[in-house]
Formats: sequence, C-alpha cells, structure tokens
Amino acid sequence: MVDTVHSPLTRSNHTQPHYRHGWWWKSLAAGLVLWAVTVVVTIVTANTNLVPTLILLGSFLLPFCVVLFVIERITGNISVLQVFLAFVVGGVSGVLGASLLEASLHPSVGTYIGVGFIEESVKGVILIVVGWRVAPKNRRQGAMLGATVGAGFAAFESAGYAFNAAITAQGIDLVSLLQTEVIRAILAPVGHVLWTAVLGAVIFGAAREGQRFRLSLAALGAFVGVALLHALWDSMGEISSVIALLANGSALLELQYGFLLPQTAETVRSMAAVLYIGGIALTSAVGVTALWRVLRNSGPQRNFFSGPPLAHRKVNTTATTPAQSH
Repeated sequence: MVDTVHSPLTRSNHTQPHYRHGWWWKSLAAGLVLWAVTVVVTIVTANTNLVPTLILLGSFLLPFCVVLFVIERITGNISVLQVFLAFVVGGVSGVLGASLLEASLHPSVGTYIGVGFIEESVKGVILIVVGWRVAPKNRRQGAMLGATVGAGFAAFESAGYAFNAAITAQGIDLVSLLQTEVIRAILAPVGHVLWTAVLGAVIFGAAREGQRFRLSLAALGAFVGVALLHALWDSMGEISSVIALLANGSALLELQYGFLLPQTAETVRSMAAVLYIGGIALTSAVGVTALWRVLRNSGPQRNFFSGPPLAHRKVNTTATTPAQSH
C-alpha cells in the first residue's frame, strides 16, 4: 500500500508578484556608482555634454528604483508594462497638467495650498485612470500604483529643478545642480511618492467589492489631507524663517530699522535651518504614519514591503486513495 500526499504551495494569479529578485536595491547601488563616476568625470573633463546625463541619473535613479520595488511586489492583473506606463505617462501628464493649472496662481499666502490641491488632484485623476481596470482593487494595490505615479511626477519635476539650478548667467553651476539632485532624491520617497501612495491606498480601499471605484468620504478626506501635507511641505521654508525671526528678540528690534546685523542674520538662518529640517521630518512622519494606519486596516493585504502574505496563497492538498497491491 502506497500513500501519496501532494501539497504544492502555489499562488493564485491575483496574489503572485511579477518578480522577487531585489532588483530595486541592486539598481540603486549600481546607479549611485554610475552617478558618482559621472560627477567625477564631469568635474575632471569640464565636459558640459555630460550635464544632461547628470540630470537624468540624479533625477530618475531613485524614482526608477521605486518602480522596481513596486514591480517586485504588485499583484493582480496589472502588467509590468502598465506599471512603467503609469510611471512615465503619469509623470509627464502630471507635471504638464500641474503647470497649466498653476500658471493662473498669483503669489500669495494661499499659493502653497493651491499648488498642493492642484498637484494632488492631477495625480489622483491619473491614478484612477491607470487603475480603472486593475483587479483586485485593495489598499495595498492602490498604495503601490500611487507610489508609481508619484515617483513619475517626482522624477520629471526634479529634472526641471535640476536644470534650473544648473543654468546661471555665469554658465553651468555644477555645485548647485548636485545639491538640488541630492536633496530632492533624499526627500522624494517621503514627498510625492508617499502622498500619492496614501491617496491611492484609500481610493482603492474604498472600491466596491474590490472591483469598482466609488466616491467616499474617506477618499475625499485623504485627498484633502495629502494636499494640506503637500502645502505644508512646500511652505516649510517660509514658516521656519518667520518662526526664527519671531523667536529672536534682537532680530525683531533690528528689523524696526530696516536691516539685520550680520551676526543676527546668521543666527536666524541657523535657527531657520534647524526648524526647516524638523518641520520636514514631522511632516514626513505624519505621512508615513497615515500610510501605515491605512495599510494596517487592510486585512491580509497589509504586508506592504514583503509582498502578499501566506494567507493569500492557495494550498492544494490532494490525498490519493490507498493503492492496493496485487
């Protein structure tokens, strides 16, 4: 008599990631080396033809790694090509749409709020279009696609900022270019990527039976929340400067005469820098906490970083009837 039990551990089509090879961090490491080599060669040779290479590498490296991170974890019926299209088309459409809508804004206290609502609404619309036929629709899927759209927006926007930083009346300012790239690369994951991930998680989580989008108070609240976080982030420089001035009695006294003494100005700048870093860190912590809380309530899909949990894997156990020997 022979007893045979077959228990293959397989995943259903809707819970199987596309790849799991750690390409995101490998690409990040290789890209950093290439970027550093390009910086050195550009400085040594003073070859301005390498400036576009620097801009592209510095602006797209980390957002591209976000896309690879998503590809290794996203599930459902969305293909790798669709993820890349969400990154490229979403990024280009996002910056174009935001630029057109922001052109009518006039400098004022409410400008930052207007920019926050405009850019988040543009990314939200693109996210809905990209995810219209995605199944299943859940918080984890929405966070992944939201991060992809946000990464595309961040990449193309950072390229524009890097270009503007490099071009001066005196020629190419390489130091300013590199500073801009490094700062925006560090902040990208807790900026556009994070905000759109939060919005996507809530929008997809509110989908009816995981299939169809629907308008909900939760989605509306998430949109308002990320737009205000965006506005707070953008205005943090001005907020920190005002607080630093108000907190310095000497600065207020000197401003009555229309100027600041060099020593006072340096003190205010130092305090403003500390307040800015603290404000950015606090804003980022609020966004990360919001994303964690949304995903924590997403049931078995909550493991954002390691892929679908074991509970969503199909286990087919087939026990054959005892074979009779003759």
